[in-house]
Amino acid sequence: MSVTEGADKPLKYPHMFRTADLVLLNKVDLLPYVDFDVAACVVAARRARPGVAVLEVSATRGDGLDAWYAWVRELIVRSESVPVRAG
Repeated sequence: MSVTEGADKPLKYPHMFRTADLVLLNKVDLLPYVDFDVAACVVAARRARPGVAVLEVSATRGDGLDAWYAWVRELIVRSESVPVRAG
């Protein structure tokens, strides 16, 4: 989700967050220019999905992209180590 969408989005649309393993909070480079409470957004997202990971990213500046890539790599590694059941 983007900081331009409002910190209350997880409260308005909790169904979007209930199955999420990760919330990417995008466009954090715009935080100085928009009315967005990161902490309130994280609390709301974790109310919908307790323990959900939240990463702040900015595609423009590259903020948080390494953490996001690492999260994806870890997901791939975990999925490759899960035995596949036949049948």
